[in-house]
Amino acid sequence: MSEYKEINGNVGEWSEIYTLFKLLGEGKVYAGDQNLEKIRNLVYPIIMIIRSEKEGIYDYKVESTDIVIATPDGEELLRLPASKFLSEAEALLKAINEKPAGARSFPVARTQAFMDRIYCTSLKASSSDKTDIHIVLHDQRTKINNDMGFSIKSQLGGDSTLLNASGATNFVYRIDGCDFFDEEIERINAINTRTKIIDRIGAIERKGGKLVFDKVDNDTFRRNLDMIDLGLGATIAQLLIEQFNTGARMFDELTDALSQSNPLGFDKADAVEVYTFKLKKLLTSAALGMMPSKKWSGKYDANGGYLVVKKDGEILCYHFYDQNRFEDFLFKNAYLERGKTRRHGYASLYRADDSKVYFKLNLQIRLK
Repeated sequence: MSEYKEINGNVGEWSEIYTLFKLLGEGKVYAGDQNLEKIRNLVYPIIMIIRSEKEGIYDYKVESTDIVIATPDGEELLRLPASKFLSEAEALLKAINEKPAGARSFPVARTQAFMDRIYCTSLKASSSDKTDIHIVLHDQRTKINNDMGFSIKSQLGGDSTLLNASGATNFVYRIDGCDFFDEEIERINAINTRTKIIDRIGAIERKGGKLVFDKVDNDTFRRNLDMIDLGLGATIAQLLIEQFNTGARMFDELTDALSQSNPLGFDKADAVEVYTFKLKKLLTSAALGMMPSKKWSGKYDANGGYLVVKKDGEILCYHFYDQNRFEDFLFKNAYLERGKTRRHGYASLYRADDSKVYFKLNLQIRLK
């Protein structure tokens, strides 16, 4: 027998295990609307959940009131009442909600003991793609069972990240209209007020400078954005500026301001609709497959959509088959997160090799 090793996980990681237990215990999952409310007449029965562990692949089959754990070739390993999974889900939810104050990572001994019993040895799926869980769902409209990959977003530990900030997500702006002495660059970069980004931009503008979008800093991210939409880089660049011009952060609010500044020059009557469409494609791509620093094929890893764990433990399904509802959910709940100015060269002036002065803003997107 191998030596026992205590598992420590953060809220997001334990939420993946909670999702496994909860879905198997209930045997179904309801669709959600854009306001995170259950759609009572749209439910997906669960046929099976498939997990890949270091020891192999395991099928968790929903059979009447039991959960049968089997190998892919059909060898039955364990049979337990579905109610046992539901009670373990409730215990884990309680443990997550009562985690030690300030703890980023913590053990849950009861849950780990049950995981060991059911051949579940890892907390989290591979981070190389967006898929957190594979589920075979029954679509009652098509009468077809589909093996789909879903991304899990948990509200139990605060707002989840849709697109992480990194050096790859910098947008570069050229400063037009004036030049800066090196001492002025240092003085502006030293502004460290509570609203330092707004104040730095204000100082640039008072000098007569204007931020003009130059490029997406990272070649891979630029390529990925161009694959989604050739005008997406300029659209996001203006969106980042609008959050400081307006004070708004939500995508649906910022799109109104974006349609007024209209960086791509669309007909004003169509601008809101067009920019909404472009931003929904960005959010969907980031949600289901696209990563900034990884060359993207255009294929969705999480081809099923999203599972959202609400603060009360309810799980809602945003199935990509219902694409309009899925995109509306993302657009309604996505917002821009302002990064740390000490990281990724964010919100600092610098002089490049061409002697021109540039400024970087960084993209990070969360879901409320």
